[in-house]
Amino acid sequence: MNKLMTIFAAVLTLGLIAPDVDAKRLGGGSSVGKQRTITQPAAKPPAQQAQAPAATPATPAPQPSGMSRWLGPLAGLAIGAGLASMFMGNGLGGLGGAFGSILMILALAAAAFFVFRMLRSKQQTEQPLQYAGAGATAAPSAQPDLSTGFGGAAPAAPAASRFPPGFNAEQFAHHAKLNFTQVQAANDKCDLSTMRSFMAPELYAQIEAEIKARGVTPQKTDVVTLEAEVLEVVPEGDVYVASVSFSGMIREQSDAAAAPFSEIWHLEKPQNGSSGWLITGIQQN
Repeated sequence: MNKLMTIFAAVLTLGLIAPDVDAKRLGGGSSVGKQRTITQPAAKPPAQQAQAPAATPATPAPQPSGMSRWLGPLAGLAIGAGLASMFMGNGLGGLGGAFGSILMILALAAAAFFVFRMLRSKQQTEQPLQYAGAGATAAPSAQPDLSTGFGGAAPAAPAASRFPPGFNAEQFAHHAKLNFTQVQAANDKCDLSTMRSFMAPELYAQIEAEIKARGVTPQKTDVVTLEAEVLEVVPEGDVYVASVSFSGMIREQSDAAAAPFSEIWHLEKPQNGSSGWLITGIQQN
């Protein structure tokens, strides 16, 4: 009996000290670090009352070009001259006259063709000039590099007033997703060195304290689906502040289905480019 009680007590003790198998994503699903209000885009003015469309002015009939004005008379002149040459003198009577008439027709046809080419060349020259590379994307002007340290996004044309000129929101969002999974993996492994390289000192101090409180035991968090949207990138003081919305499905419990999540990560980067982007806060929606 005493032996059975000893075994039961040992099993109970092991159960009490067994580590928690449930994982927690970065920040533990709470708002940590800097929080901010996203700047709302300017409201669109109310639509004006629809008005009846103005009558479209009649399109004037196209005027014949210089080329078309001359083709008819030239053709008639060539045919008339050829016929006159054939029927004058010995027109139908001698082989020489007929041969000469054929040469005359060929000469006139050649002259008509020459005038045709000359007029056509002139018409093409008179067409409106187009800028070189029309329809292609213009090369962006030199802008502050907004990619250093977080994504490597190439500059592009400005997308909206919520972004500075030259900022490529699509590329930034793509690389933000990659960094989300990388930082989450570092959090699972308790890789404090990697996490420090991604975070501002104030946020890192909070995350480090949370990891040490839970115990530096590796865990596994499954990011099942992930979407990212850059909400805005705005200058504040001497830094750029970027706010990226992350959403999707994540599994934090090994024996449960993935659950939806939605949060905003705030990042900062000096405008002088002295360092890259650093995560300053995680804000739950």
